Amino acid sequence: MGKMRTSCRLILPVNTLLARSSEKIKDLFPDGSLSSSTKLVLVNIVHFKGQWDREFQKESTKEEEFWLNKSTSKSVQMMTQSHSFSFTFLEDLQAKILGIPYKNNDLSMFVLLPNDIDGLEKIIDKISPEKLVEWTNPGHMEERNVNLRLPRFEVEDSYDLEVVLVAMGMADSFKEYKADNAEMSSPSGLHAQNFLHRSFIVVSEEGVEVTAATGMGFHVTSVPEYEDVHCNHPFLFFIRHNESNSILFFGRFSSP
Repeated sequence: MGKMRTSCRLILPVNTLLARSSEKIKDLFPDGSLSSSTKLVLVNIVHFKGQWDREFQKESTKEEEFWLNKSTSKSVQMMTQSHSFSFTFLEDLQAKILGIPYKNNDLSMFVLLPNDIDGLEKIIDKISPEKLVEWTNPGHMEERNVNLRLPRFEVEDSYDLEVVLVAMGMADSFKEYKADNAEMSSPSGLHAQNFLHRSFIVVSEEGVEVTAATGMGFHVTSVPEYEDVHCNHPFLFFIRHNESNSILFFGRFSSP
């Protein structure tokens, strides 16, 4: 009981400070994640709010079904826009990629939509950040007229990154007598107890708001007047800095 009270006394002020800094990030540190042995808490918050280069018209947004699988659906508010977008079709994956620019064209949000309702699970293992950069290279995409239907959505998730960091070679950082933090602490013993990340993403008619605390073949066919990109089943999305080709945020939307 004493340990729990100590944990609560530590967690509450940290989470309160985070909530003040960004109202989207709440309770980053769950009960029990900090203890009396916690000497230092490092928190990094990234907040991005982007406005579409061409906003979706709110009066065009209608309720539609979003298919979680071939037999289950949920209602979503589906935004609609018909315009010219960067587009490519990945023949080997049977999927489409569409780029939606933000104002000033410094950043774009890309949507990777499989043709089949359950297609994402079939191809997810074939997708990597390197492949995404390759597939969205300007040389692989072209401007097409597209009828785009994209759900208005919010995605929030939390991750414990210890396993990822250990796999990247940072195992010693989590070991009390092996962590090398001499420049931060004397005497030694300061080590990472946990590494938590939480992200919150909102996609609406105006744009995208993100807060985070922390060989395939390309196929060109005879072009119909408009391509249909109807995002009514699970898809991937990511935000890219266009000049550097860096992926800043990445996620999947599987259920409203």
